[in-house]
Amino acid sequence: MDIQPLHGITVLDFGQVYNGPYCGFLLAQAGARVIKVESREGETLRTRGAASAAGYAFQLLNANKQSITINLKSADGRDLIRRMARKVDVVLENFAPGTMDKFDVGAQALRAINPRLIYASSTGYGNAEGPYRDYLGMDITLQAMTGVMSVTGEDGGPPLKTAAAFADFIAGTHLYAGIVSALHARTASNEGATVDISMQDCVFPTLATALGSYYVAGEQMPRAGNRHPGKALAPYNVYEAKDGHVAIICIREGHWRKLCAAMDMAEVAEEERFASMAARARNMDSVDALVTRWTLGLTRDEITAKAQEFGVICAPVQFLEEVVNDPHMLARGSLQKRQHIDFGEIAQFQTPLRYTDIAPPELHDAPALGNATETVLADLAGVSAVEFAQLRKDEAI
Repeated sequence: MDIQPLHGITVLDFGQVYNGPYCGFLLAQAGARVIKVESREGETLRTRGAASAAGYAFQLLNANKQSITINLKSADGRDLIRRMARKVDVVLENFAPGTMDKFDVGAQALRAINPRLIYASSTGYGNAEGPYRDYLGMDITLQAMTGVMSVTGEDGGPPLKTAAAFADFIAGTHLYAGIVSALHARTASNEGATVDISMQDCVFPTLATALGSYYVAGEQMPRAGNRHPGKALAPYNVYEAKDGHVAIICIREGHWRKLCAAMDMAEVAEEERFASMAARARNMDSVDALVTRWTLGLTRDEITAKAQEFGVICAPVQFLEEVVNDPHMLARGSLQKRQHIDFGEIAQFQTPLRYTDIAPPELHDAPALGNATETVLADLAGVSAVEFAQLRKDEAI
């Protein structure tokens, strides 16, 4: 059996919704033992019902974890966390700043118990001092605060968010990176660390092109829809086909010449209004009209095949039904079809962190609420059967 990179690492995952749970999923798929710590009612996504959009997300993000229930408002519950903290390697959470400190189980308290502990948190704006520190943050508000919404949409239209909850997931990825980096440092120092991930910090670099255009122009450019944020590249757009749309981009002169050849319009490449990147940017509407006349006569598959033949950067705009049946992701094993008790057959993703010689662990269902409470507490907190019965009676678990 393959030994996973994080084999032997134990994690208490207090993650909620997307951000923290995605980090926990990545840790589990890298071989860590990830124990999902939930309230007695279950975390937010679980409580919305198994056969719901949230239920599907919960299944994806919490596969291959164990679940225990702890009542943070109970003194006995908080004592169990401290007892487990002595034996685990990582505690992760994405509560609002100060939530765990309020219960005396935050970074300072737990690292005093276990100096080798990696305590990692992800919040909207970070735990360090700053005017936004105590603002509550969710994906849509982070897309607003970071400027993402201000550059998304059509010229003259309102700001738009992306339907993909990318702020949550990019923060979860950075939380994973912070934890793994701290674990690596611990091998030399034997000291743990406190990891502080701000969603706002994580989103900022994704605006590199839009910010570059802002500095060049000296002001924010109008929203560009599917065009280049700085309107400096053409073609760079989504074009209509017989059966949907395709995305096409040319970032070098050679790409433009290849596209013209694919369209059987090689002579157009040398026309003065299209002969350089700057010229095409000035004549963007004409470029888009030219490309659209070609794409309208073909299906997405025909356009994509022609693009591949001529070395053009192009992809079909896939519908969700096509996404969950994507032949490439299925061939890679990045997507797996599995039976779910509530949804029937679903597409479930594997970790994007892949190693050539180590297959990721087999996917399992997300755990039932509290499915491992007794075994985990016996293992990590030394809880006996008698104490377990009393804890349950006292509603600490």
